Amino acid sequence: MSELRELYQEVILDHNKNPRNFRKIEPCSHHANGHNPLCGDKLELFLNIVDDVIKDIAFVGSGCAISTSSASLMTQFLKGKSVAETRKYFDSFHDLVTGKTLNDRELEELGKLAIFAGVQEFPARVKCASLSWHTLINALNSADASAQTE
Repeated sequence: MSELRELYQEVILDHNKNPRNFRKIEPCSHHANGHNPLCGDKLELFLNIVDDVIKDIAFVGSGCAISTSSASLMTQFLKGKSVAETRKYFDSFHDLVTGKTLNDRELEELGKLAIFAGVQEFPARVKCASLSWHTLINALNSADASAQTE
């Protein structure tokens, strides 16, 4: 097994067993729900945005290891980022998991999130990895509908 694949598995398992920012934020400035009917993943995302910066972000829910770890890593990564940066990172992450080529700078900017590059080999798992990100966009857009990956 390659070192990258081992690292991927270790990080996924760690964030699945011990998800970071797994809690509700009440009150929050932005909120959205997400659901992946294919896998059964469900999550609820909470954000506090002040002066266009994500001051706090958290989630609750249940899902597979990829979904939970993706949400955990995403929430860690986005704290302190501006809304504009967040939208850019959504695009980069989506490109990463769907197999579009990212340049070295884009990969470096994603930090630990780059471990999800291997998900592109399993199309059904792309939806698991991207659920929290689609839910995030709904929250930022103040969309009432639940984000779905179908």
